[in-house]
Amino acid sequence: MTKELDPITLQVVGGALHAIAEQMGNVLYRMSYSSIIRESQDLGAGLFDTDYNTLCESDSTPMHIGSLPGYLRGIAQTIPLEEWKPGDCVLHNHPYKGCSHTPDIAVVMPVFFEGELVGFSANTAHHVDIGAATPGLIIDVPDMWAEGMILDAVKLYDEGVRSESMWKYIHDNTRVPGLVMGDLEAQIASAELGVRRFEELMAKYGKATVLQATRQLMDYTERRMRAEIEKIPDGEYFAEGFLDDDGRNRDKTLPIKVCVRIKGDSVEVDLTGSSPQVPTAFNVPFDGSTKVAAFFVFRALLLDTYTSTDDIPANEGSFRPISVIAPKGSIFNPIAPAASEARFCQIQRMADLVIKALAPVLPDRCTAGNAATLSFAAYSGVKPDGDYWVFLEVNEAAMGGRATSDGPDTVEELMRNTRNNPLEDLGMHLPLICDRYEVRDDVPPGAGKFRGGAGVVKSQRYLTPGFMTHESDRHLDAPWGVFGGKQGAVGKLEIHNVHTGKTRSEYSKFSGMRAEEGDVVSYFSPSGGGYGDPLERDPAKVLDDVLDGFITPEHARDDYGVVLREVDDGYGWGLNDEATSKLRSEMSAAR
Repeated sequence: MTKELDPITLQVVGGALHAIAEQMGNVLYRMSYSSIIRESQDLGAGLFDTDYNTLCESDSTPMHIGSLPGYLRGIAQTIPLEEWKPGDCVLHNHPYKGCSHTPDIAVVMPVFFEGELVGFSANTAHHVDIGAATPGLIIDVPDMWAEGMILDAVKLYDEGVRSESMWKYIHDNTRVPGLVMGDLEAQIASAELGVRRFEELMAKYGKATVLQATRQLMDYTERRMRAEIEKIPDGEYFAEGFLDDDGRNRDKTLPIKVCVRIKGDSVEVDLTGSSPQVPTAFNVPFDGSTKVAAFFVFRALLLDTYTSTDDIPANEGSFRPISVIAPKGSIFNPIAPAASEARFCQIQRMADLVIKALAPVLPDRCTAGNAATLSFAAYSGVKPDGDYWVFLEVNEAAMGGRATSDGPDTVEELMRNTRNNPLEDLGMHLPLICDRYEVRDDVPPGAGKFRGGAGVVKSQRYLTPGFMTHESDRHLDAPWGVFGGKQGAVGKLEIHNVHTGKTRSEYSKFSGMRAEEGDVVSYFSPSGGGYGDPLERDPAKVLDDVLDGFITPEHARDDYGVVLREVDDGYGWGLNDEATSKLRSEMSAAR
């Protein structure tokens, strides 16, 4: 066995591993064709050992990189280690064999050094269309076969030779082959780069040194995670909420129940009591998504890059102290062949509820209620020549207030970490035009000493007839306030036709809706909850929020006890300090 490496060598190899993962991610998004990868960067990439441990990961979407070990273990059910050959390339997206959900296709290549299998280079990316029953996304379907192509450890390359029949099969089973095949080529290039760089790293420092470094780095990250968990008092911490519906049965909300058990330096997330699995695709793959949400939320809470003074490598070590319980047949652990494509809103809420459960014992690290949902929209239509166009868009939302600052407005919060699509890109390529894209102003964010973040409004107008599927939630259950803060606001979706003038409200999720020319689809994201007593908020900050249009003078008075006066200074409002002090005293006494 190789002796322990010195800190300098360990840091050099660790830095090189992270650089490789970053290069892999950069190649993938820069070479991709679809905007969901090229602009939103809905992807993950990294290197893995022969035990399928994550050695390094790209700084991209937590959902993707955290699920890749599950993909590899799912592939292992079909391809054991001894059957891998140099030049192999495998595709995988089976929802009951480790994948996050079916549109996230993994590309995996083995890494050999001096004739020995030493690890894997892998990535995942969300594909625009894999031939599901509706273009782009799917919710109301009966089983996983209706979600599109299922690729179960399929060899696309066998010792460097491409399977042309498999390449043609994929090409012929998507509505947008120009995008999907181009994105697959980008994934292959990314994985090839990872193979080459991993081999080069071993050639430079030696196989034994590199593998020893990976073991020590994982152990170090594990120790740091356990040390942070151990600071939390042992016990059980509970939180619960609910989801709007399953996309078909509109009168039935779906409970989510979370129990966080802290036992010394380990943690268990128990989802017992959450909704049974549903008859639509609104279920969550256990290995590829449910477990990953738990891994994410504790790394975000306890090993956040910006709250730690040390460089803590992102690898498998952070996963080891965390276990997850979700009963078979529940929404978080469905039984095959239940559909599970529309799984993101559930894990967002699960992560948010873990934060809520731990807020009493981690007040300085937790937030108030985040938007904790997803607006994932699939716009599509058929061109005059008969070809499809498909566009996937992830809309921003907002975070809850924090211990020392307001919740960020109009951001990708919690597990998303994707980027928005430039409006110019949309207008150049698709028969859609954005009529409105701004901070939500029809409701105030949750009031608090540190207010919640304000949501976003996004309005897309169809220039031709088309179709739409929308995966979202939280039209009924508002983000919670904490430590005296007030709740935020729920989301909503409206469709207005510019020609008829008619406006209608829609459910948070729907599949295959027919859109007419002139339909404007407006999504209003939830706004975050407030943190702390609103009466303790700096009156100057309340005035700023009024001047910025986040709240009205009436909200300033009723929620914050801040009295404003009209002034002729170009802004229109100023503080009435004496009246504010008096009103706040009265409001405090009335409690």
